Amino acid sequence: MIRITLLGLLLLTAAAGCTTTNVSSHCSLALPGNLDRAISEVEQRLASGCEYQFDSYFQQLLSMAEENPDSENKVRFSDHLLRVNEMGVISQRQAREYYNRYFNVKFVSLSGDYNTCAQACPVQAEVMSNMRNELRDKQVGLLKASDDKSAYYRADHLLKEADLVLEATCRACAAGNPEAVGVR
Repeated sequence: MIRITLLGLLLLTAAAGCTTTNVSSHCSLALPGNLDRAISEVEQRLASGCEYQFDSYFQQLLSMAEENPDSENKVRFSDHLLRVNEMGVISQRQAREYYNRYFNVKFVSLSGDYNTCAQACPVQAEVMSNMRNELRDKQVGLLKASDDKSAYYRADHLLKEADLVLEATCRACAAGNPEAVGVR
């Protein structure tokens, strides 16, 4: 009796191992070359157990879009993120942040409603570093994947303005200027 139970457990373990291997290999297969087909394939994979690959898939899709820049790629990615959100793979907030990080001039690195003096100034260098990193992502999404030079240069200009405003605000905060304390 014990041997049958032990043998049964071994068989179940072996079968589960094969299933995991099949899912894993299914998740790591190369994506088709066409962006629309690749997006469709990614969504099918995400629906069939490959949710953990979302970030990797997203980067692969961006690389494919870079190879074939098109102004419609913004819409393709927006629609994709909406569908992935509806599937429950990412939250609505995550979908919005992914889209804005790559395809919008708005910076997600410096968003929120907080007191600049108290929260942004102590970590000013980190905030600006995060925004520069985000501008590199916008370069991929706006400039390389979507061929939207004007939007990318607006984002670049906004980064420079944010740097100047944050620097001036933090100097005013450090000097104890009471008018700067409530700057947002």
